[in-house]
Amino acid sequence: MIPLFITGIGTGIGKTIVSAIVTEALRADYWKPIQAGFEDGTDALQVQLLISNSQTIIHPEVYKLQLAASPHIAARNEGLIIDIPTIVNRQPLNVNRNLSNHQLPTPNSQLIIEGAGGIMVPLNDHEFVIDLVATLKAKVILVSRNYLGSINHSLLTANICKQRGIDVLGWIFNDQYLDYENEIVAWTGYPKIASIPFVEKVDKAFVLQQANAIRLSLQQLL
Repeated sequence: MIPLFITGIGTGIGKTIVSAIVTEALRADYWKPIQAGFEDGTDALQVQLLISNSQTIIHPEVYKLQLAASPHIAARNEGLIIDIPTIVNRQPLNVNRNLSNHQLPTPNSQLIIEGAGGIMVPLNDHEFVIDLVATLKAKVILVSRNYLGSINHSLLTANICKQRGIDVLGWIFNDQYLDYENEIVAWTGYPKIASIPFVEKVDKAFVLQQANAIRLSLQQLL
């Protein structure tokens, strides 16, 4: 089964919340291979605390870096170089959990992969998040949040995806985007999957509600 890669137009735009909602909607597995900064807890832990279903497996990070910075800087700070083949080789197998130990694994569960920052965030001196997406042959969900400059960032993100031939399923918008959503959809040609409303507190109930609301749209795109 082709993995879904959650990325977006920048940092702090709600990828982890969207990842939790999509994971819950599809009862998928979740994996964030690169975590840069975890003083307040990892994104994997946050997703684990927000989902309600019992089928999801939260897979461990490949690179768990202390410094909250661009991954290439955080890795360099620990004397490491992020290696895309290492991440690909550690990609969790989506296996049928009902198989006995001596049976071959078969695709069963959708895998949600959350990226680090935006799609052009550097992973090392010459590779970026988009290179990881391309190597994984993943389908992409783009996350955008309403702030001054977000239209420009959204269009730039869509443009580089088109240049690289990335398979984009569509947009999930955070906050109150008003008519900007429709303009971004029209200008990029990527459909709107969902709009996630702003709430003061994101909890399990909110994630479940939003997951139920977007499940059909996601299933129709897959």
